[in-house]
Amino acid sequence: MPDGNAIATKRRYAALHNGEWGLARKFLYGIVGLIVLATAATFAFRFWGAELLRQALVPTTEVARLSPPGDYSKPELWLARPDRPGNPALWTPEGFQPAENPPAAVFFIHPTSFLDRTQWNAPLNDVTANARAELFLRGQASAFNSSGLVWAPRYRQATFGAFLTSKSQAQQALDFAYRDVAAAFDQFLKEAGNRPIILAGHSQGALHLTRLLVDRVAGKPLAKRIVAAYVVGWPVSITADLPKMGLPACTGPDDSGCILSWQSFAEPADPSLIIDTFDQTHGFTGQPRKGTPMVCTNPITGKPGDSAPAEANLGGLMPSRDLTSAVLRKNLVPARCDGRGFLMIGTTPPDLGPYVLPGNNYHVFDYSLFWANVRADAERRLKARRKFWPF
Repeated sequence: MPDGNAIATKRRYAALHNGEWGLARKFLYGIVGLIVLATAATFAFRFWGAELLRQALVPTTEVARLSPPGDYSKPELWLARPDRPGNPALWTPEGFQPAENPPAAVFFIHPTSFLDRTQWNAPLNDVTANARAELFLRGQASAFNSSGLVWAPRYRQATFGAFLTSKSQAQQALDFAYRDVAAAFDQFLKEAGNRPIILAGHSQGALHLTRLLVDRVAGKPLAKRIVAAYVVGWPVSITADLPKMGLPACTGPDDSGCILSWQSFAEPADPSLIIDTFDQTHGFTGQPRKGTPMVCTNPITGKPGDSAPAEANLGGLMPSRDLTSAVLRKNLVPARCDGRGFLMIGTTPPDLGPYVLPGNNYHVFDYSLFWANVRADAERRLKARRKFWPF
């Protein structure tokens, strides 16, 4: 199951803050494999409920005390970095190419790719988890390769089951995972030089990014170098989280030094799995999240609380029927921020198979539905940032 199980995200969120072969072929086959896992869990949830998922996926062991983070100056601790042969973040659909020497540096934190229930944290050398993570880089981090050189660390991510329980072990596993992310980020800053910085992540990766913003960006000189932070697939309270995250929410398409976030749903949407848990928690400010609006950036327009027709969608990634290639389809879905801050993608989204999560949740596709718009958004914000701060 990839990062994309909204059930996992929502259940874990309650305990968390009270305190992601030819490249195209690999990408498509891998995504299908991951989504099949998500589908199985989705059907299990619909028929037997969350308790079955917990029994199947939550580890029953204690959390192993992990060694300190590894030496991130070593290339082998990175899934993507500018000097890595076969860098998965350089994948692009036909008609697009990564820039040869883009001006920015991108730090991307991949979503959950470790499914093992025998341990709480993924080993850095887990072949299957790393292969799945590379697939996510192709479908998500690749959107930024025209703006910046992409770094994406291996990290001892919390297993998927950690998001299904409020056991203290789950929080410990997430804390261990975050230690690696923070250490990798410190090394990234050394290697990125004085480049402007784009921060991005999805699901578990976006969760770690929220914490990184609080710990490493808020109130620090580094904040001046941030082009934008893409906190995608994780809820961010405007009043209970944002004031402590070091950057404001983006106010327009040419804004920079700001945060973007969205969570994709088709209509009719039922986001209760998110809201029910979200409303039981406290944010980074210590204030309750209950009833608070969430950051919702329209990825088509780059504006908060905005609406855009499908005709404005520059293109999302779609697989061919035989799964041998990925193409960019324009006008794929509309987008509209609604309610407390969920992104509605209309009543007739493309046929993506039985891969949608309960409540019409398109979490798995948060980036891919808007791939070309995310790419253009990053380019635009980078241009705006460089106008008034000489990198």
